[in-house]
Amino acid sequence: MSWWSELLVQTWRNVWAHKLRSALTMFGIAWGVASIIFMMAIGDGFKVGYRQSLYVLGTDIVIVWGGRTSRQAGDQRAGRPVRLTYADVEAIRRECYLVKHVTPELQRMLKASSAHNAGLFSTHGIAPIYQQIRSMDLAAGRPLSEDDFDAARCVCVVGEQVRKQLFASRPAVGAEVRIRDIPFTVVGELKKKDQNNSYNGQDGDKILIPYSTMARHFPDPRPFVGVGAIDNLIFMPRAADDHDAAVRQVRAVLGRGHGFAVDDEGALWVWDTVRSARLVGGVFESMQIFLAVVAVITLGLGGLGVMNIMLVAVAERTREIGIKMAIGATPGRIQTEFLLEALLLTLGSGFVGVAFAFVISDLVSRLPLPAMFAGLPITRLTAGMAFGTLAGVGLLAAFYPARRASQLTPVEALRYE
Repeated sequence: MSWWSELLVQTWRNVWAHKLRSALTMFGIAWGVASIIFMMAIGDGFKVGYRQSLYVLGTDIVIVWGGRTSRQAGDQRAGRPVRLTYADVEAIRRECYLVKHVTPELQRMLKASSAHNAGLFSTHGIAPIYQQIRSMDLAAGRPLSEDDFDAARCVCVVGEQVRKQLFASRPAVGAEVRIRDIPFTVVGELKKKDQNNSYNGQDGDKILIPYSTMARHFPDPRPFVGVGAIDNLIFMPRAADDHDAAVRQVRAVLGRGHGFAVDDEGALWVWDTVRSARLVGGVFESMQIFLAVVAVITLGLGGLGVMNIMLVAVAERTREIGIKMAIGATPGRIQTEFLLEALLLTLGSGFVGVAFAFVISDLVSRLPLPAMFAGLPITRLTAGMAFGTLAGVGLLAAFYPARRASQLTPVEALRYE
């Protein structure tokens, strides 16, 4: 048997000789490792859940409303209302090369009726691309098309709640809906969406029609608003890296068109999903760091338990150490023996803790979860941090007892009672 094999067998026998003590120590370390993984996974679960909830609203979109100027620009007074129009949408398409898609949105509460029922619904005039950037999937039929928009056709896509109220269990695609006595053909039904955030109502409660049709039949009724008015516009940058630059570009175009300074924050009200994700992500990361520190402290307490048990082992085996050194064992071998014993306790309990964390995380992820929580995803970073912390704790816990054992002299050790 080689020197290393003999050393490993001896280490295992020493651990096995004190099964209960070793098991209790290993439990503390295993729970510490599992705690680190749980704490990091909780933060990741909330971050992923929040991103998914934003995806339901739309993918990397910026929603812009007209506001009120907060300072004078040129000969224009401060406090003027900024009213967005369809001309602004065309200007963004023409001049903002960092913007991939842009759509107007004009919303009105309008009465709609079918042959079976009627109701008051949030009706939205949009460009066809709106359905894509707002993550609207269809359960049946087709989306609004560019041909519908260009020809200002009287067609609509209905949300699932609208379909239930107007048609109950009957199919809606192909049926006629009258919006303020104007006949519209239903061309599509929106798929049910689990939505926990919105800026103008749940998508399932909406009727979508082309903006050109909305502007022709149901324009904004407010006085002094003008032809072509919209409630808001939505745009998507060409790439995530261009997001901030695209926002500045749109502000510059709208500022030039409406006579306000680009840095006048009050002139436009902006809901930026990317910025919101960054802010919330920062909150979750701070929470994650705090929880990880708490878990590391827990693991450190387990390391103190390892150090304590190794010091007890050194005290119990002092005469044994003296005999080994008297017959030729070097201080390096004695130190290695105690280091291996401590590492066996820490690494063994670490594997148990990681396995336990994976099992619990998998079980939690299979449960019905809230919309803002995506379970307990365990990433490589999480596992690497747990193992790195574990290795550090194991080495620190083992070093002092092992060094103390190796520095005993044979005479001193043999005289120990």
